[in-house]
Amino acid sequence: MTALTTSIEIDPAPPAAEPGLVKRALRTPRVVVGGAILLLIAFLCVATLPITLDQNSPWHYDAQHVDRAELSPTLSHMELAFGSDKLGRPLLARCLMGGTISLAVGLSAATLSVLLGVTVGLVAGFRGGWIDHTLMRIVDVLYSLPYVLLIILFKLALEEPLRAVLSRNAANFVVMFLAIGLVSWLTMARVIRGQVLALRAQPFIEAARALGLTERHIFLKHLLPNLIGPIIVYGTLTVPQAILQESFLSFLGLGLDPLPSWGALASENRIAALNLIDPKWWLLLFPCLLLMVTLLSLNFLGDGLRDLLDPKRDAAKL
Repeated sequence: MTALTTSIEIDPAPPAAEPGLVKRALRTPRVVVGGAILLLIAFLCVATLPITLDQNSPWHYDAQHVDRAELSPTLSHMELAFGSDKLGRPLLARCLMGGTISLAVGLSAATLSVLLGVTVGLVAGFRGGWIDHTLMRIVDVLYSLPYVLLIILFKLALEEPLRAVLSRNAANFVVMFLAIGLVSWLTMARVIRGQVLALRAQPFIEAARALGLTERHIFLKHLLPNLIGPIIVYGTLTVPQAILQESFLSFLGLGLDPLPSWGALASENRIAALNLIDPKWWLLLFPCLLLMVTLLSLNFLGDGLRDLLDPKRDAAKL
């Protein structure tokens, strides 16, 4: 008697679907920590604008009270939680207003930088030939010029024409982000050009050309979607650079006067804060602390997004 054996093949379970981008972002510590701190600071700065701009409010960023001059931080009045400066103005209100100015300048300058850099990099890498050669030589020439000097020259050149058509505060704001954005796109152009040159050599681009697809179709449907990751990552890393440059210019006295920014607050209060006999430490500590935390959060967010959008890297870890 022969025993019959029956083998039943069981199909292996299908692999688990890879979580979406949002779920992977929420599992990336650097994205969560950096994004949460950044959103909190931005929310506080923007949400308090109605009271920091209200001239009848004790929270007004330029409300001067001689009897409150250079008070140390106290919780008896919430607007004096960060103390006051030599004119009796509440430092907390000035820090909140300064955060709005610094973040707005950084975002505007980074947006302009990304737009210019992506445009030049795409055209140079996609068209090639003499167009690529000419654009890259222009980038090389601009790279050879002193960076800070270029910003100062742009600021001086644009200031008078814009003040003729805009108010003083608006003209100062526009001049600042234009000056920073117009010299911050060089690295972006090189990064995007390199990405485009690498993508042009990929088999799927050759296959698209073999199918007879137009250059416009290849450009919009195949090249641009593959560049979204590098553009987002570099954009998040450009914002802290722009904020730091605005703070540096404000520290040199070339900022958005009379509007406060974190750099301007550090500049105007540095002498009183560093006085060896009677130091007013809070005047320098809080603006610099807010600037440092914001820059660290932006860099955390940029590094986390870089690891998240790069398929060759593991998930970002602290």
